[in-house]
Amino acid sequence: MSETHHEIWRTALEDPFREKFVAQGPPDLDAIVNHLPRLQGSAALDQSQLKQHRDRLAEHVQPNLGHPLLDEAVLIGLASIDVTFESDHPRYGCGEYAYAIHDGFPGTIIATVDALLGWDLIDRAKTLLRYYLKHFVRTKFGDWNRTKPGDICYYAPSISDYGQLLTTAIRLVRQVKGDPLWTEEVVFKIDALAGRLLDLCLDRDGNLLAGVPEADTRKATGYYFHNNAWACRALIDWSDFVDALHPNVRADSGRTRTAAFALRQQTLDTITRTWPADPDDWWLPPLTDRHDKPKHLCQTQLSSYTNYRYWPELLSSDILPADLANRLVNARLAGGGQFMGMSRFEDHLDDWPMYDYLLGLWRLDRLDDFLFSLYGHVAYHLGEGHLTAYEQVAFPPGSPCADYCLPCQLVVPRAAALLRHEPNEN
Repeated sequence: MSETHHEIWRTALEDPFREKFVAQGPPDLDAIVNHLPRLQGSAALDQSQLKQHRDRLAEHVQPNLGHPLLDEAVLIGLASIDVTFESDHPRYGCGEYAYAIHDGFPGTIIATVDALLGWDLIDRAKTLLRYYLKHFVRTKFGDWNRTKPGDICYYAPSISDYGQLLTTAIRLVRQVKGDPLWTEEVVFKIDALAGRLLDLCLDRDGNLLAGVPEADTRKATGYYFHNNAWACRALIDWSDFVDALHPNVRADSGRTRTAAFALRQQTLDTITRTWPADPDDWWLPPLTDRHDKPKHLCQTQLSSYTNYRYWPELLSSDILPADLANRLVNARLAGGGQFMGMSRFEDHLDDWPMYDYLLGLWRLDRLDDFLFSLYGHVAYHLGEGHLTAYEQVAFPPGSPCADYCLPCQLVVPRAAALLRHEPNEN
């Protein structure tokens, strides 16, 4: 496409293709795939090894989603887990993302366990979660590095990371039956996670929880809504689960439930006060501090991170009532937040947190938007032929802007698994 197209796309407040593919009924994957040049780039993983895992999985996982490209993206995504991990040890991706500093990133194990659960690969999910909790979640105080029980061993985990990891772990434990030793070991670790979040709630000074919004913006601590939403979401999930656990668990369910619902109400009240009264004003700040409205959602660092991660994680927490959740989606659509359904970030596209947005659309029963974003991701965020998912890509004709990363590769398996159920089942 010409540079003129790119300049128009970068400044557009509305997705230039949404009306074409959504307004006239359910989007068509073939029409979307054939509309623009596909993404070109080198395959990141060993293709012979990937094929072996893909073929083995195909004996047990048969997506049957109505399109061979979508089915293949599911199988390639699931096969990429074992090719990316080193045995049971997590890796975020390849190239720059293969360095050990990224190994403890909670988003990797969250996406991995969720994808495996979505396709009933319970045993592998158990093994990988147990390994991660054993090696990356503390259960003791550490004087030399000031760690506390429940701390995640990663250089800058967000509060949202803690909450999503806790909820994901609870989901898996609920599905495991007949393995009491595994359950007790894992529950011991996730009890520490719950205790860490509960301490944050109980120790706060009357305000919302303050923390790192995400690793890249770790210096910009503040009272972020997605962090608080996932803290209360996870603690509510924990309080619903804790009564049936081992008697030595640290968190008391009644106290946890009270603290979680108090934080939830305070978070919703603060969001209502902070967001503009005008429902047509699309700039919904991601934290309590006031910030000038950008011209579009990719103008500033804050607005870009808000669009691609902070808003989607607030949406996926499921604490927003439907009117506020729909307002958030509409704000993203009106403020230049997406292109062909994908997430815009600065001057390119970045979809690794896309599942959070897709889950929100699914719960809101916005199925046409869900399919449009899913199909756009398949068509233009995955490399043509080999379906490698790079963390960031350029506008079409696409090329990689960052290395391959596993959470991005798992967007399709996670989202496609939802298609096996009705929206109100999730």
